[in-house]
Amino acid sequence: MDQKKRLNQTITLVGSHYNRQKAVQYADTYWNSYNPQYQRFEDDCTSFISQCLFAGGIPMVFTKNRNTGWWYRRVDGKRDSWSFSWSVANSLYNYLLAKRSTGLQTVKVEDAKQLELGDVICYDWEGDGRWNHNVIVTRFDDQGDPLVNAHTFNSRHRHWYYQDSPAWTTQTRYAFFHIV
Repeated sequence: MDQKKRLNQTITLVGSHYNRQKAVQYADTYWNSYNPQYQRFEDDCTSFISQCLFAGGIPMVFTKNRNTGWWYRRVDGKRDSWSFSWSVANSLYNYLLAKRSTGLQTVKVEDAKQLELGDVICYDWEGDGRWNHNVIVTRFDDQGDPLVNAHTFNSRHRHWYYQDSPAWTTQTRYAFFHIV
C-alpha cells in the first residue's frame, strides 16, 4: 500500500472511529514540543503515544482506578489524573495486549512491515519482559519499513529499529501492535 493510501485510511471500531491521519498529524505537530492540555512528564513517550491515539479518535476508558482502563482527566494542570496505561510504557503494552469488546482494539503482529500509519511499536530494551518505550508509526521509507515519532528522546520519522539509540542493546525486543 503506498504512502498516500495509508495516510487516508481510517478504521471503524466498535463504538469509535480511529482516524490514522489525525493521529499522525498530532504526532508530527507535537513530536518536538508538548501539548499544554496534558501533564508534562520527564519520561513521556507513553503519554505522547496515548495523546496521539486519542487525537486519532480512540475513546478513553475511564475507570477512576489508575490500574485499569486507559484515560486522562484534566482538572487544572496541577491536579490532573491518569491511568498507568496512559503514561507508563509497560502498562500501555499490557493494555494493548489485552482483549476487550470496546475502545482500543489491537492485534499483535509479527513483522514491522505489517504495520500501518498510526500503529504502535513497544520496546523492551533489556529483553527482560519489562517494556520501556513506545512509538507511533508516522511514515514508511522506500523499502516499506516504518518510520516513527516518539518523545522522551524526541524523534520524528526515525527508523523503527532504533539501533542508533543509546538504550538499544542486543537483547532489545519489539512488539508490533496494529490497531483494528
